[in-house]
Amino acid sequence: MGTQVKVPTLGESVTEATIGEWLKKPGEAVALDEPIASLETDKVAVEVPAPVAGTMGEYAVEVGTTVQVGAVIATIEDGSAAGETTQIKEREGTPPADKPQAAAGAQAAPSASTSDDDAGDHAATLSPSVRRAVLEHGIDPSAVRGTGKDGRLTKEDVLAAAKAKESAPAPSIQAQAPAPAPAPSSAASGERRTERVKMTRLRQTIARRLKGAQEEAALLTTFNDCDMSAVIAAREAYKDVFAKKHGIKLGFMSFFAKAACLALKDVPSANAQIEGDEIVYHDFVDISVAVSAPNGLVVPVVRNADAMSFAQIEQAIADFGQKAKAGTLTMDDMRGGTFTISNGGVFGSLMSTPIINPPQSAVLGLHRIEDRPVAVNGEVVIRPMMYLALSYDHRLIDGREAVTALKIIKDAIEDPMRLLIDL
Repeated sequence: MGTQVKVPTLGESVTEATIGEWLKKPGEAVALDEPIASLETDKVAVEVPAPVAGTMGEYAVEVGTTVQVGAVIATIEDGSAAGETTQIKEREGTPPADKPQAAAGAQAAPSASTSDDDAGDHAATLSPSVRRAVLEHGIDPSAVRGTGKDGRLTKEDVLAAAKAKESAPAPSIQAQAPAPAPAPSSAASGERRTERVKMTRLRQTIARRLKGAQEEAALLTTFNDCDMSAVIAAREAYKDVFAKKHGIKLGFMSFFAKAACLALKDVPSANAQIEGDEIVYHDFVDISVAVSAPNGLVVPVVRNADAMSFAQIEQAIADFGQKAKAGTLTMDDMRGGTFTISNGGVFGSLMSTPIINPPQSAVLGLHRIEDRPVAVNGEVVIRPMMYLALSYDHRLIDGREAVTALKIIKDAIEDPMRLLIDL
């Protein structure tokens, strides 16, 4: 009997998860602590490590099954390293060392067999969203270099490959090798298709929390516009020196994070939350930064942002972005947060009304920068402008306080010197 693989402890108050994908197939060699499965929880994806080295046994549950903490999901069979090596070589078409090679010309066969196995491995470890993108765009996953954890493909990798494929010049008729005519696609024949895909646990949680925020909180949004000229000039003047000294690029998020800390210090209700019939005020600022991940929007927390430097904030956000793309964010990365910043401008959004991240009471929405005519000292000039939106829970934050907080952020961005002298 092999060693049982059980669902590990997933974090505080998390008791169940869904099998997102299997990273190892039955019969494959498994090293100690090597990830063999990915679990989707309400917040993040968690990889299940192998408790022992051996050979992957049979799955006890299928992809999409909800499992409890401690449940058995698979087994790992014991096997000697030599036996495992032999099995791997035989699957790849390579004869063991004690079997002589046939002829030199027959060496091409193992190479072809290996590539076929690699393609199968790619298909077996694709997440549902990546698999759909592969099918939709007709991309060969074995021909795309993955940028995710352990070289796995992400949806962004497939979309980039599809874009490159579309922009590549079509080969000439003379250069095309004869091939059987492909079967007509449903799109070519005019057939209309539908597809049903079960929502991931993360997407279900996002939907439930956002709807809950709308139903419970008294949501209201106040807007302002912001001249980005001073921040853009500061970045242009110091970006090279900043990157050389700190090893990270100087972005806009650090300016807005520091400006938000300034505003929350003067308007503490925007950094507070309601618990029952009490208001909980915080003397620190933990900023949740909305980050787009392959499975949906996640909000890792930059803790004690009010005590951090620009470089530390930029480094923290960059690290979270890389972890989100690789699917390695942890429960601790997501826990807590007193205020949220969401940047829809990176996707081209001009204006939006963001929804608060419960139990927080306010969220700052950033948008794209575009040149617009504005009046300055009685003259119409063109300036790089951004619309700012502050959504807040009107049960706790009055309109005057919300407008004041947003005005402080606007003034700090338009005159970054305020960030240095605490105005």
